[in-house]
Amino acid sequence: MKWEGERQSDNVEDRRGSDSGPGGGGLRVGGRSIGVGTIVVALLGGWLFGINPLTVLSLLSGGDAPAPQVQQAPGQRPPKEDRAAAFVSTVLANTEDVWNPIFRSGGAGAGARYVDPKLVLFRGRTNTACGLGDTASGPFYCPGDQQVYIDLAFFDTLRSQLGAPGDFAQAYVVAHEVGHHVQNLLGVTAKIDGMRGRISQTQMNALSVRVELQADCLAGVWAHHSQKGKAWLEQGDLEEALNAAAKIGDDTLQRQARGTVVPESFTHGTSAQRVTWFRRGLDGGSIGQCNTFDARSL
Repeated sequence: MKWEGERQSDNVEDRRGSDSGPGGGGLRVGGRSIGVGTIVVALLGGWLFGINPLTVLSLLSGGDAPAPQVQQAPGQRPPKEDRAAAFVSTVLANTEDVWNPIFRSGGAGAGARYVDPKLVLFRGRTNTACGLGDTASGPFYCPGDQQVYIDLAFFDTLRSQLGAPGDFAQAYVVAHEVGHHVQNLLGVTAKIDGMRGRISQTQMNALSVRVELQADCLAGVWAHHSQKGKAWLEQGDLEEALNAAAKIGDDTLQRQARGTVVPESFTHGTSAQRVTWFRRGLDGGSIGQCNTFDARSL
């Protein structure tokens, strides 16, 4: 991927090195100290079963609890010599260059307006409008503050543990999270969140799968227009993105984690589904190709 020398986004905040966890080596949730082991249990519960880790922490701490916080200094711009930060800043800039014209042209619906999200680089833990962000959660998007959060160590995990190397695999991850931002701007996120508590957890998981597959498709839409405008993909780049989509399917991750697959607990879709919907957005190049909610078969 020939990204060097391309525009970098100004919407990147670097919080790495500014985090300092609470004293005593743990978080305080609901007035009780929550140790690292409990946090790991909560995060694994969220990853494997589609449960919000903050909900698990609340239950483990004995009831309703405010989101835990960490002490941190204000973020800053990434250092110019940081190649990894420069890369994600370049990818974010290109998502801005792709999605703004799509929204202006009516491709997202009449009257829809694109607002650039901010990308936050952090290490370990960081505060968000959605609660405590943790490295173990992987990259995520918070609709409450319209920000994408990434610990760049995830890309090492993607390469060495999940078997998905390559810069375009990393670009796909960023584009997927920006896809969630597009969903938020289009009202999809609020509509789905409004279903919580009104349907069963299994039904909620099924809706979550459609949300995630749509974000994959939107990442494909970005890739379609990005390559059309920049022609910056090299041989093997597309395969890197497709491989990354396959490596983070629910069935693949569950099989690796515990040797069995529980379809009713899926929250992101199978490897095959993730590849299919990314490819659909890539081939079609339009938001209209990404209506996973009306699709009879995923």
